[in-house]
Amino acid sequence: MNQVKKQLFTLANFNKKYPDDEACIQEIFDRKYSNLEECPVCKKPFKYYKVRDRKCYACQYCGGQMHPLAHTIFEKSDTPIRSWFYAIFLFSVSKNGVSAMELQRQLGVTYKCAWRIANKVRTLFTDDANQLSNIVEIDETYVGGKGKNNKRGRGAENKTPVFGMAERQGSLRAKVTLDTKRKTVMPIIKEHVKIGSVIMSDEYLPYQSLSREGYKHQAINHGQKQYVKGSVHTNTIEGFWGQLKRSINGTYHMVSPKYLQEYVNEFSYRYNQRGKAQPIFSLLLERI
Repeated sequence: MNQVKKQLFTLANFNKKYPDDEACIQEIFDRKYSNLEECPVCKKPFKYYKVRDRKCYACQYCGGQMHPLAHTIFEKSDTPIRSWFYAIFLFSVSKNGVSAMELQRQLGVTYKCAWRIANKVRTLFTDDANQLSNIVEIDETYVGGKGKNNKRGRGAENKTPVFGMAERQGSLRAKVTLDTKRKTVMPIIKEHVKIGSVIMSDEYLPYQSLSREGYKHQAINHGQKQYVKGSVHTNTIEGFWGQLKRSINGTYHMVSPKYLQEYVNEFSYRYNQRGKAQPIFSLLLERI
């Protein structure tokens, strides 16, 4: 992936561009309806004005109304739209995520409200469905508290498995799974990795059939303390696991298995946008 200089979108930029709810609502209106040339009701040229003290716009010819917040994460929320925008901004500039407790402090809302905002914002962190190709590293990790056996990794109790695939110098996909058996991970690999790609993994048994599935498989033997053999390694995906776990442990402390995929999506998305010039804040607004 070619390195691109990312445009900065600072807190000063945010405050200048979005000083109040009106500016935020106008932004959503412009993004949702910028491609319309005529009013959907009267078919006259598209000329709408903001209705005073309401979150909607009206056609200057027929009075037909449009509600830009409908079918968005802001729908039916009494929280100021600028507070929502600020929450999205915090998520966009954070490397380690934003907890509901932090949102509660920053926005001055209840914890319940902050938790809802955080969960809604995380729904924006989704990637396209393009398949990975070229050289792809695969690995699994385990997230959660310590079990009675105090074991880490495979076979650990009270931990949720997460399976990951990382294209070198490219994108990454990560999925929360029930287990890491062959019947579980192979369909995920086929869905997200192009047949014929080079797949690099450790010596884990479920990966041994990759060659029969149409992939060029190369393995490193971690059990024998082997971590790099020429160009064969899984350092890329393991580096992502390290960042994910540090962020969960440091920012969230504990994540329920029920919501773990949303957190994994959040960090995968940040990783996948690292080489794009457009600020993550703007990319997230496009998804609203």
